[in-house]
Amino acid sequence: MDREEVLDIFRGTGALLEGHFELRSGLHSPAFFQCAKVLCYPRHASTLCGELVSRMRAELGADFEVDTVIAPAMGGIAVGHEVAKALDVRSIFAEKEDDKLVLRRFDIKEGERLVIAEDVVTRGGRVQEVIDIVESRGGIVAAIALLVDRSGGKASFDYNQFNLLEIEPVTYEAVGCPLCKKGLELVHPGS
Repeated sequence: MDREEVLDIFRGTGALLEGHFELRSGLHSPAFFQCAKVLCYPRHASTLCGELVSRMRAELGADFEVDTVIAPAMGGIAVGHEVAKALDVRSIFAEKEDDKLVLRRFDIKEGERLVIAEDVVTRGGRVQEVIDIVESRGGIVAAIALLVDRSGGKASFDYNQFNLLEIEPVTYEAVGCPLCKKGLELVHPGS
């Protein structure tokens, strides 16, 4: 599956939006990936996450071992589930508590190998929070799997990272945003 095929799926489901958006990072952008709109179609979710797993396996080879996939809530849950399904392993998630991700419903065993799955990253803050959770519980980060890296490769981690789509859309700091200056309505679309 090439880049245009992936983009066609996003466009066809209305998951690639244009306008004036405030990202979770606080940056503003004229484009937004609303992955929930593509992930609500199980066939597309399975296809995209299956492709992501195929790329991981191709690069990491036969020695690649994983016990569990963990994702940050909310946006990453569907991605984590589909990646876990393709890997035939357990799927868990971290959730917000007082605006910080925590692991409440699940356990991580010492030495457990985990793939961290997320829908979209801009700066990588939520993925880093999950890395911190995994490491604090004695788990091992085996890889990071992202549907969309919208940082242009700037959000990087100390682990093998796989992106189905890497882009660097235009972003602006909130102060000085030309879209704000034009008076375009600011939308907070979520992930």
